[in-house]
Amino acid sequence: MTIQITAPQLEAAADALAEVLRFQSPADGVLSAYFRSERKLGQRDRAVIAETVYGVLRHLRRVRVAAGDAVGARKLILAWLVRFEGYSLRQLDPLLSGGERQWLADQKAATPPEPTLAERCDMPDWLAARLSAQRGDAATIALADALSQPASLDIRVNPARIDRDAALARLKADGIEGRPGEYSPLSIRLDRKVALQKHPLFLDGSIEVQDEGSQLLGFLVAPRRGEMVADFCAGAGGKTLLLGALMRSTGRLYAFDVSEKRLARFKPRLARSGLSNVHPSAIAHENDVRIKRLAGKMDRVLVDAPCSGFGTLRRNPDLKWRQDEEAVDRLHAKQLDILTAAARLVKSGGRLVYATCSLLAEENDQVVDAFLAAHPEFVEESATEVLASQRITLDTGARLRLDPVSHGTDGFFAAVLTRRA
Repeated sequence: MTIQITAPQLEAAADALAEVLRFQSPADGVLSAYFRSERKLGQRDRAVIAETVYGVLRHLRRVRVAAGDAVGARKLILAWLVRFEGYSLRQLDPLLSGGERQWLADQKAATPPEPTLAERCDMPDWLAARLSAQRGDAATIALADALSQPASLDIRVNPARIDRDAALARLKADGIEGRPGEYSPLSIRLDRKVALQKHPLFLDGSIEVQDEGSQLLGFLVAPRRGEMVADFCAGAGGKTLLLGALMRSTGRLYAFDVSEKRLARFKPRLARSGLSNVHPSAIAHENDVRIKRLAGKMDRVLVDAPCSGFGTLRRNPDLKWRQDEEAVDRLHAKQLDILTAAARLVKSGGRLVYATCSLLAEENDQVVDAFLAAHPEFVEESATEVLASQRITLDTGARLRLDPVSHGTDGFFAAVLTRRA
C-alpha cells in the first residue's frame, strides 16, 4: 500500500478524476485547473489526489473490467485501491458507505475472467495489437508493465553554468540524492521526486528537467561551435537549450514552432540558460516563408516530430485513452510532410535527425523509409556510431530505439540522415 488516502481526499480525487475521464484535455492541465479552483487543498492533499488520478489512468482498462464500465469515478478509485494498492476492506471501511461496502465485497469475491492481451496491457485493443505485431505478446506485456510505472526524475546540467559532478555535490548538500545518468554525460537521475522550481540551480539555469532519452537526441544532432542549426519543432525548448549548450552559445540556432504559446513558455527557460545564440521563431506551417529563406543553409536540423507520444505513457497515461487509431494513422502523413520540409534546410553534407517519442513503426521506421525512398540525396548514418563518436556507449542498431524496459527512459526513436556532399 503506497498511498494513504482520507475521506476528503477520496472525494476530491473522484471529482478530479471525473473531469479527467471526459478526455477533452490533457490530464495534467485538467488537474492544474482543478487545483486552482480548490485553493483550500494543501500540498499533501494535491499529491495524494494526483497520485490517485494517475494510478487509475495507468490501470484504467483493468479497473473497468473489474468494476464495470458504467461505474463512476469514485468506484473506479475504490476498485483501484483494492486491486492495485493492496487495500483490504477493513482498511477502506471508514471511507465507505453501506452500499459501497457490499459492492466492494462482491468485487473482491468475484473471480475475474482471463484478460485479453489489451486488458493485460491496460491499453486499447488497437494499440496492443500494433505493439504485439512489432514485438510479440510477451515483450508487449513487459513494455506495458514498464509504461505503467511512474517515471524517474531526470535532470540535465547546463555545461555553460556547471559540470555534472559539481551539480551532484550541490544537490546532495541540499539533501537531494542523485546519480549520474547511464548514457547522457549531462544527465542526473534523482532518487526521488522533488520540487526543483525554486532550487537555486534551477533558477540560475544550471539544471533543467529533461528525460535522459530526450537528451540523447541532442547528441545525435551533435552540433559544433559556429554552425547554423535549426530545431524544427522546438515546442517548449528543452532540446533547443541542449543544442545551444553543445554549441557553446556560438553560431546561430533557430527554434521554430507553429505554437506561439509554446515558444512563450520557452523564453523564461532561455533567459535562465544564459544562451545568446538562440532565435525563437513562430511559423505558420512547415512551408512558412521564413523556412524557405533558409533553404540549404543549415549544418544540422532536428525534427522532433509531433507524434502520438506513446513513449511517454509513464508521465502521460491518459494519452492512450485520448488517441484513436485513425488519428495516429493521420500523423504518418503529417510527419512525412514535416520531415520533407525540414530537409530543404539542410546544406550539402549537413545532418538531419528525425525523432519521435512514439513506439509505433507507423510514426517511426515507416516515415523514415518513405522519406529515404523519395529522397536519394540523403543517406543514413548509424545512430550507434554517432553516439560512440561522443563516447556514449549505447548500441540500439542503425536507428535509436529507447524504451523503459531496456533503458529506463521514455520511449524514443531517432534516425540520423545526411545530405550527400
